[in-house]
Amino acid sequence: MNNTFHNIDHKSVPNRFKGKVAIITGGASGLGRAITEEFCKEGGKVLFSDLCDTGNAIQESDVEKGYDTVFLRGDMGDGDFCKTCIAKTMDRYGRIDFLVNNAFSFTAAGIHAQTGDWMRSFTVGPLGYARMVQEAWPYMKKAGGGAVVNISSISAHIAQKDRWTYNASKGAVHQLTKCQALDLAPDHIRVNSIDPGWIWTQETDKAANLDGGGREKWDSIWGRFHMLRRMGHAIEVARPVLFLLSDDASFITGTNLAVDGGYLAMGPEGLGENTVNAGSQ
Repeated sequence: MNNTFHNIDHKSVPNRFKGKVAIITGGASGLGRAITEEFCKEGGKVLFSDLCDTGNAIQESDVEKGYDTVFLRGDMGDGDFCKTCIAKTMDRYGRIDFLVNNAFSFTAAGIHAQTGDWMRSFTVGPLGYARMVQEAWPYMKKAGGGAVVNISSISAHIAQKDRWTYNASKGAVHQLTKCQALDLAPDHIRVNSIDPGWIWTQETDKAANLDGGGREKWDSIWGRFHMLRRMGHAIEVARPVLFLLSDDASFITGTNLAVDGGYLAMGPEGLGENTVNAGSQ
């Protein structure tokens, strides 16, 4: 495995979010868990939601670490659950400063996609993101402003086989982000999105271990899609999210940040191995 990542020291900023409250959807695993933990390390409080059954155990672990979190199990495709997330946050913490829309359906279907596939992708995806902003907006405004980060994907920009539903719904997140940013700017609420590249999570770990190869084998193979020649780690997405939430990003809104190791910037020649430079003729 490429060891570059292991030489990186991701430092927390002590008390940067002290007294601040965030809602992080899909916060029990993967990117959402990393964002939740990093936010708590910097003094913030979090309500995180997820579909998984392990959220309560994770919350107990958070308490042991000194984090102030509360977990709600539910489906972000359910409008009533979105309202519950807001109500529970206000009941527990009395304010909402930040929202990270991360929970998303991984439904991926192409030419044979059914109406249900499309509905699931868009209901849990951009519609869920929109609902959460609509419900959180009055309380963020009351708190004096804040920030929203919508998690999109490199898939929003490119064609991928048999992924009409997923890629279209991720693409919709970009346009939604711009419109939300415009409408919420007068209330001092910034809205941005992030495009992660290939990131090591539970799902990619499963795929890498199907042949017994694991990360040692597949990091360099899948890494060839990225300029940095490796896959990313969840903390490498979490830290940019915290930047966009923080006052360091006070003049950034309506934009998208690619956190993809150079994936989207790289052309069809890839990393250049075994290719001919036509310009040298």
